[in-house]
Amino acid sequence: MFEDLDGRTAVITGGARGLGYSLATALARQGMRVALLDVLPSVEESAVRLAAEYGVEARGWVVDVTDPDAVEAVFAEAEAEMGAPSVLITAAGITIWGESVDVPADTWKKVIAVNLDGTFFSAQAFARRALAAAEPASVIFISSMSGFIVNEPQFQASYNSSKAAVSHLATSLAVEWASGGIRVNAIAPGYFLSDMTREFTEANPELAEQWIGRIPAGRMGEPEDLHGLVTYLASESSSYLTGQSIVIDGGYTAV
Repeated sequence: MFEDLDGRTAVITGGARGLGYSLATALARQGMRVALLDVLPSVEESAVRLAAEYGVEARGWVVDVTDPDAVEAVFAEAEAEMGAPSVLITAAGITIWGESVDVPADTWKKVIAVNLDGTFFSAQAFARRALAAAEPASVIFISSMSGFIVNEPQFQASYNSSKAAVSHLATSLAVEWASGGIRVNAIAPGYFLSDMTREFTEANPELAEQWIGRIPAGRMGEPEDLHGLVTYLASESSSYLTGQSIVIDGGYTAV
């Protein structure tokens, strides 16, 4: 139990389902208030479920993280209702496969907008409030091992590039905001069985077998495998850890 998290406020983008919601439960178990942000209307129901299951204050807001004005407005509303946030997790993200010679410009721009722009706009709105509060704060970006390696056999240059940028953004902001008491780190997961990934692997078992065959741990990650790392990074127990991208992939990138 990280007692310093109890009663503080966390914001999670992409929090309606999947890894985002799972990470929200990890912080709720620590007694944190939780603001869930997502483009999906179901985010409001997810917040109700989180509050009921963990006995914490939780609220959901529908927002497009690629719209900086909308993001700023939601953060202002969340702060007014729940207090200045001290933890941010940016789990909103998408991937679109396709051969690069055929990828339409709009598709490329969409992936970069959600994964990179959305991460920055959310961090920007969070930092404005954290700096004004003058209290220790932690930003946790969800990057990917794909920011360090090229996945096979799928082609996803836009996703790989966006996640490499997210990891370097974490380093850049960590240096810029260190004097203000804001730590910024990134978690770079490998193949994890989020809701969407589980649906895909069930529909494409042969591809799932290829992925698992390259993972030394012999399995894909479960969302709960990220909980310990996320709560540690959120807590002041990691107060000297900043500017890092931590790969958690069952050994995939080690071979």
